[in-house]
Amino acid sequence: MNALETLAADVPNLKQSFDPTIVFGGLTQYTLWMIIIFAIVCIVVLTAARKVTLVPTSKFVNMVEYGYEFVRQDMGENAIGRGYEKHMSFLATLFFFILIANFIGLIPGCKTPTGSLSVTWALAAISFVYFNYYGIKTHGGWGYIKSIAPSGLPIALVPIIWFFEMLSLLLRVLTLAVRLYGNMFAGHMVLGIFALATSVFIGTAIQNMDLVVSLPSIGWFALLLCMYALETLFAFIQAYVFTILSAVYIGLASAEH
Repeated sequence: MNALETLAADVPNLKQSFDPTIVFGGLTQYTLWMIIIFAIVCIVVLTAARKVTLVPTSKFVNMVEYGYEFVRQDMGENAIGRGYEKHMSFLATLFFFILIANFIGLIPGCKTPTGSLSVTWALAAISFVYFNYYGIKTHGGWGYIKSIAPSGLPIALVPIIWFFEMLSLLLRVLTLAVRLYGNMFAGHMVLGIFALATSVFIGTAIQNMDLVVSLPSIGWFALLLCMYALETLFAFIQAYVFTILSAVYIGLASAEH
């Protein structure tokens, strides 16, 4: 069997390695890593909070403060506007959890919870419940339902616009979940294929004692490095997109119409 045939035979096994499997006490690998990442987020935040000073001297504290300020200004103040302060705990927790989960997934041997649709559905559902709760809290139950359709519309158009706006509202949970999952799963799948191709061509060359067969592995390895750098950028972008969209939805739900 040549290198390409071996690669084609191993790709289905690579796909199966991303499927949820029980690893400990009834927990899947994604649930286990979600608990680990939750603990990491708590440790990072609590450690940084203990070391906060008027003039920060710690690079670690500076990094965490910069991340918080980024969330506060770009996602809180700019996306929500007045009253954004009360949502900062939620937005910062969401951003740091997804960001750390995405970065952890780039470490060989680790699994990112955001690569599981069930986890991204849970995150999207939390965001959906949160912004609808504050919409109801701001406008009241019936007032929030009426606010879904913009004010000032002709009476005949109100039911039609309300229907499409309600559909758009319900689809937000789907788009939040699928966008994050699709990007993270696809990226890690591509990384896995490039890493597998590199190892297969090197292994085939060693087995056949043929240096020429190993040459394509150089190209695969170069692609792996490029994709790894790209995924590092995507890890941040996807955390940003999920959090900024959640902030926008909070702003829309709680805004005065």
